Amino acid sequence: MSTDNTALSYGAGPTNTSLLNQTIGDCFDATVEQFPDSPGLVACHQNIRWSYREYQREVDRLARGLLALGIDKGDRVGIWSPNRYEWALTQFATAKIGAIMVCINPAYRLYELEYALNKVGCKAIITAAQFKTSDYLAMLNELAPELAAAPANSAAPLTLAKLPSLKHVVRMGGQRSPGMLNFDNVLRDSDAELDQQYAARRASLRPDDAINIQFTSGTTGSPKGATLTHINILNNGKVVGDGMKLTEQDRLCIPVPLYHCFGMVMGNLACITHGTAAIYPDEGFDPSTTLATVQAERCTALHGVPTMFIAELDSPDFANYDLSTLRTGIMAGATCPVEVMKKVNGQMHMSEVLIAYGQTETSPVNHMTVADDPFDKRTSTVGRPGPHLEIKLIDEHGNTVPRGEKGEICCRGYSVMQGYWGDADKTAETIDSDGWLHSGDLGVMDELDYVQVVGRIKDMIIRGGENIYPREVEEFLYTHPAIQEVQVFGVPDAKYGEQVCAWVQLKEGAELSAEQLRDYCSDKITHFKVPKLIRFVGEYPMTVTGKIQKFIMRDQMIEELGL
Repeated sequence: MSTDNTALSYGAGPTNTSLLNQTIGDCFDATVEQFPDSPGLVACHQNIRWSYREYQREVDRLARGLLALGIDKGDRVGIWSPNRYEWALTQFATAKIGAIMVCINPAYRLYELEYALNKVGCKAIITAAQFKTSDYLAMLNELAPELAAAPANSAAPLTLAKLPSLKHVVRMGGQRSPGMLNFDNVLRDSDAELDQQYAARRASLRPDDAINIQFTSGTTGSPKGATLTHINILNNGKVVGDGMKLTEQDRLCIPVPLYHCFGMVMGNLACITHGTAAIYPDEGFDPSTTLATVQAERCTALHGVPTMFIAELDSPDFANYDLSTLRTGIMAGATCPVEVMKKVNGQMHMSEVLIAYGQTETSPVNHMTVADDPFDKRTSTVGRPGPHLEIKLIDEHGNTVPRGEKGEICCRGYSVMQGYWGDADKTAETIDSDGWLHSGDLGVMDELDYVQVVGRIKDMIIRGGENIYPREVEEFLYTHPAIQEVQVFGVPDAKYGEQVCAWVQLKEGAELSAEQLRDYCSDKITHFKVPKLIRFVGEYPMTVTGKIQKFIMRDQMIEELGL
């Protein structure tokens, strides 16, 4: 085999534009000075419509308020909420005071919430009152019964047995709750002493400080906190915005969740690096609301995972909406079907829609198509390496594979996370000594550096753009007293790409129905992790060495379901 490097699966992105070496707060303020009167944030469902100058004023009010609460540089502040203006304020206020914002999935239940808050030691949590079927305040009261006896709107630090690090709970909305501060009561206007403290804090911040923790599920069970810096996510947001050719004239519709890098980096940070307006159609995704927002707000860009675009195209009143202002956006989170891409290009007027690929650990985008890529490259590949990033594909021995051959996708460069919070061993398993982040995804690189994602080394399930690690679901199901053994895997699904399937072996004499098992899951783990398909079995297909063969189970389910 030739050792010519051009024959190997290695590519590097362009370096003709320099990276930003500044904090998120400094970048935000520079954009405000450039475009003070341009629309900054529109939260349609909350009747919020702020210019960049007004947006800055509210961010600074929250930043001062958090300082007054005693939030120090490096302290962790959780945000548990669907898409709301308070989420955006928290993102930028924490960045401006050097606190580390911890994104908590709005669908988390008790089991996951307690783990997340304690894993990274959150000092404060800013929470919505509820979302869909989740009563956040009730869950917090269940975890911390001490709240009930504490006064409302007191800045005195809490002492909570199950959540020892947590000192402050800030709730959104106007109702008063024992033990909790109201969001609006935390906001502080300018005063000489606080302003001096704020300026000093701002001056102490560095672009390579950790600023965000995003939980990613792990193949070994518990979620891991990917720790990201200003440089990581600010530049990734800018690169994505550059790819979409965003300017202050653009209006980006963000129906994807903010707790995920898609919303907060490829959405919010792409906007503030370009003076673009961020438009939130609703708290969560609804196809009709999204289409109505695009029309009413004359959006020029729209984000979504493929299932969102499919739902929009299938909306019964799709033809009634004027989407002619759309031009670009990002489709990411799962493979895009060719027919969907054709409809998005034609019927949704998104001729410059881009495909992006990466993982939370790379802030998140490391591959992206560009607007003038040939159509086949925009549907069959995830594009080429992003600016200032290197990509290589390796075999199981760590050797770079020849182009056209399958290998694990590895990434190196500015976007690679600092590591997993408090987990040096897991970090070392993921980022090698040369700085390469190993994705666990399998790809093939062509002669022009385009990469096609063809599979996964890990047995991760991707359901509608949500990453689900079977081991994490298995660990939870093992907490059920009737379960002896459980194996979780993904099966194909026309709507979501994949669905969660569980094969369950019960303890001798135990009885359990599929419905009872789903009920057991429903308030404890996120809804999309709850197995859709449950089979009770007496044994599992195994190798001669006793290793369970999930691929055989998957094949049997595919045959049984006629897929």
